[in-house]
This record gives sequence, C-alpha cells and structure tokens, in this order.
Amino acid sequence: MEFHQGRLIDHVHLRVRDLAVSKRFYQAVLGALGHRPTYETDAFFAFDEFFVDQADDYRTRVHIAFQASGPDAVQRFYDVGLANGGTDNGAPGERHYHPGYFAAFLLDPDGNNIEAVHHGPTTRSSADVVVRPVEI
Repeated sequence: MEFHQGRLIDHVHLRVRDLAVSKRFYQAVLGALGHRPTYETDAFFAFDEFFVDQADDYRTRVHIAFQASGPDAVQRFYDVGLANGGTDNGAPGERHYHPGYFAAFLLDPDGNNIEAVHHGPTTRSSADVVVRPVEI
C-alpha cells in the first residue's frame, strides 16, 4: 500500500470569526505536531499551504484548491462543475496572486468555495511524495 501526496490539494483556506483566537488555537495544535507558522500578517497567517483569515461577513468558511495540469484542465473543472450543481464563484482566468496563476472558482452544492489552479510554468523538486506505511 502506498499514498501519493502533494498532487491533489494545492491549498486550504479557512475564514474565521476571531483571528487572534484561531491563531492561538492553530499555533498550539499544529505546534504540537512540530509545525510553526510560515507567514503572518495582521490580516492572516499561514502554515505552509494552510491559510487562515478573518471575515465578519462571508458566504463560505472553507476554501479548498485543487491542482490542475494546465488552463484547459481548469476550464474543464469549471464547465463540469457548473453542469453538475456548482455555482460560479469566479470564471477561469489569470489571477493577481503571482505570474502564471490561472484558476477558476465554484461554490459546491453546500456552498464551499472550491478552486482549480494551475501555477503556470514551474519547477518541482518531485512530482509527488510517496508514503509507504511500514509494518510494526
């Protein structure tokens, strides 16, 4: 048995009511697992590709981004999602996050914000991480 990690989920973004309370919580629980914040501002904090910010008025609280192999895959994700109960939350196109960032956003049938993203030309250290549990 083996698991290939690092290919499906690109990032996760939570929207919270009280940033300070959530920051204290996530620093404690993720710290217990050996992680520390990788980026912090007054508006949000991040642990690698897990982002948290505060929003008093929000439609969704969970945002999950899935990696896509290219702009055509982002377009397919968007079209198929709309045809199967999703709602437009941002048509396919380039975004300002960094050069080459091409994404589309949908609300799933329960209102969660999902994204397909292609980061443009990149160099990866590995296609994925293979995890093989060892028998104890």
